[in-house]
Amino acid sequence: MDKQMAEVKIKINGREYRDRIPSDMMLIDYLRKYRLLTGTKKACGAGECGSCTVLLNGKPIYSCITLAIQASGKTVETIEGLSDGDELHPIQEAYLDAGAVQCGYCTPGFIMSTKALLNKVSHPDEKCIKEALAGNICRCTGYHQIIDAVKLASEKMDQEADINER
Repeated sequence: MDKQMAEVKIKINGREYRDRIPSDMMLIDYLRKYRLLTGTKKACGAGECGSCTVLLNGKPIYSCITLAIQASGKTVETIEGLSDGDELHPIQEAYLDAGAVQCGYCTPGFIMSTKALLNKVSHPDEKCIKEALAGNICRCTGYHQIIDAVKLASEKMDQEADINER
């Protein structure tokens, strides 16, 4: 029996893609196998850990439990879409500066969840940060550095906005 195929048209990190894929393919597999965007990590495969978090039309989703065809006609942002060449995004810098990167496996998902939060709330308090990151699990840091990184990212993004306004 042949696998049923579907055509997807997805804008990923600002670039349009059109592909014919298996209709049951998960978004994580499409990103990693078809688009070679391996920064998004595949871990639990059940939407429990957050390592596969990407932004779909600006909202954080688990790409391991989202069919690729559900993203068709929509915009996806992955960790690769944040940096500008060798220049890191302020959120990425903040995670490094705060020591929030240990083994690094969960980091892309945390960073994407952080971006979604800071796009909505420029100066979140600790409760808001914890709620926004509740769907992401880290087994290395103990979360203190991650919370510090989100606060630092908020400051860095303010500084960058001030520079851009000048």
